[in-house]
Amino acid sequence: MTTFTEETRARAREIIARYPADRSRSALLPLLHLVQSEEGYVSPAGVEFCAEVLGLNKAQVGAVATFYTMYKRRPTGDYLVSVCTNTMCNVLGGQEVYDTLAEHLGVGHDETTADGKITLEHAECLAACDYGPVMTVNYDFFDNVDPQAALGVVDELRAGGRPMPTRGARLCTLKEMAVQLAGFADERDGAVADGGPGEPTLRGLRLAQEHGISVPGFDPNTPIRSKAEADAAAAKAKAEAAKAEPAAATGSTTRDVKAPDAKNPQVRTAETRQPDARTAVPDAPGTKVPTDGVPPSPRDAQAAEAAGTAANPPAGDGKPAGDEAGAQERNLKEAQK
Repeated sequence: MTTFTEETRARAREIIARYPADRSRSALLPLLHLVQSEEGYVSPAGVEFCAEVLGLNKAQVGAVATFYTMYKRRPTGDYLVSVCTNTMCNVLGGQEVYDTLAEHLGVGHDETTADGKITLEHAECLAACDYGPVMTVNYDFFDNVDPQAALGVVDELRAGGRPMPTRGARLCTLKEMAVQLAGFADERDGAVADGGPGEPTLRGLRLAQEHGISVPGFDPNTPIRSKAEADAAAAKAKAEAAKAEPAAATGSTTRDVKAPDAKNPQVRTAETRQPDARTAVPDAPGTKVPTDGVPPSPRDAQAAEAAGTAANPPAGDGKPAGDEAGAQERNLKEAQK
């Protein structure tokens, strides 16, 4: 089993610290990228690590990791080559690009070459129809590709090179990309200094300049801060905020409660469906604490259901909503025990 390095654990603590203490589970997405940056995919050990540092169970973490396609569940190559085969790119030759790469590399969808360099995959849409057909390498774009151009890119990658994307910064490996997706800067020298915009993207800018359209108060010569400068500015702002007077009270009478994340999921679900005076409510204007009411009698419940069924007749020959009266009465009696 993988033992994550102390650097990874320190980064995990840094990620968690970005979120309020009672909302630490919000850190799960960047944490999954973090473990992927170390192993190249989200392994069972990575799932266990995320569950451990967030106080979740592995099923909760696994449900998220299997939902998003950017989290890989088996070892992935240094370079993830994604070819768009959706409608627009397909019409322009995307499927031909994919088929040529698959034959050349000897792999199919979501498979990795024997040297561990490249994983090939179909992509449903890469949101760049005006550049089609397109493919990405670790999510950086190669626009207007044809089969020969795509072969040139993968051959250069397998030879140890890093071809320049059509748009964006210079290429990095999947693990290096995962570090960035976890929220950490790319520390490679000049990593974000290369690349440029595509011609269709510049069309909008040129039209704005032609018609004198601009954002009020925008200065295009404003320098972009380095990470060190941004950190220093944030620290200064935090120090100034600490010296400021505390914010005025909101006047809310809602009592302080523990965040619902601390509760058992089944309890939280039950409270959502049937709130009472003890249920935590948002501290927002107009929000009222629900009060306990008198539970309906079985006959009242049946009458309410009958009225609802009568008001909503089925569209066809389907059975109306609800069980038969006998089963309904039996269930209500059992629930009251």
